[in-house]
Amino acid sequence: MTTRQIRRRAALAGAALLPFAAPFPLAAAPADRPLRILLGFPAGAGPDLLGRLLAEGMREGWPAGILVDNRPGAGGLIAAQEVAKASPADGGTVLLGEVGQLAMAPSTYARLPYDPARDFTAVAALASVDFALVVPPGLPGADLDAYLDWARRQPALYMGTFGAGSPGHFAAAMLGAAAGLTVEPVHFRATADAVSALLNGNVQGMFGSIAVVAPHVQAGRMKALAMTGPERSPLLPGVPTMAELGRPALSVSAWFGLVAPAAVPAPAVAEIEAAVLRAMAVPALRMRLQEAGFRPSPAGGREFAALIRAETARWAQVVRETGFRAIE
Repeated sequence: MTTRQIRRRAALAGAALLPFAAPFPLAAAPADRPLRILLGFPAGAGPDLLGRLLAEGMREGWPAGILVDNRPGAGGLIAAQEVAKASPADGGTVLLGEVGQLAMAPSTYARLPYDPARDFTAVAALASVDFALVVPPGLPGADLDAYLDWARRQPALYMGTFGAGSPGHFAAAMLGAAAGLTVEPVHFRATADAVSALLNGNVQGMFGSIAVVAPHVQAGRMKALAMTGPERSPLLPGVPTMAELGRPALSVSAWFGLVAPAAVPAPAVAEIEAAVLRAMAVPALRMRLQEAGFRPSPAGGREFAALIRAETARWAQVVRETGFRAIE
């Protein structure tokens, strides 16, 4: 063998040892640490179901294990603050955040214990959910206009919400501003508590996630007057959207996605992003989410970051236009 041939073989052997470029850094390697997904909502709530379905879908590609950890309270702010300050910031802890925590809170809280733009890195968008305006069946009014006519004759309209500064709270304030009503929000720890209050006649309406309220509507325990999403829900196909009823400004949806502490290294963020998008691409998971009332809308971190920025600006404008009071 000539010297030239020896050198050629050595060069080829050395090239084989070089790392190859992957679409996502570390995405092809097994996850070597447990992943904790924090939720700002109690077990059994819609976001909890989303988090557990996602964790189930990710487990095959994340052998170190995934833990869904509920930290309810303060409209999700407790969980968001914990993740923002998580240490070490190695990608082992992420937040399943939603529109209230990430886009509404900067305008609705006078003192926010974290800064969504500064303290988080967007990982991936997951899904969105729409709401239904539901009322006790005994209240006057067969449709939205009749209900609002009745409400205007009351000293105030008491509406349940699933937390101060939540999308349900915002939707109630927007309804009051659009219809010329005095709305008094009655805040509860979770959607289930607000539903119980409405079923017992302690509040006169609420905006509840469709998956939660649909069984009660179907059983005749409450009336659904309108949907807040872009289209009718297959769970309640007979209920029109706000846009159909001539009130497009009352279109409100809650979206969900994963964010990590801002200091988490980019390769770790990319690894989680890739695992999430692989799981969300599985038809069985998407079907289960749809059956639970979610609209799957997976997207990578760059797209999710753009959504958060756009929605933060949108809700800041809504706050100005509705006169929504800042929450202490």
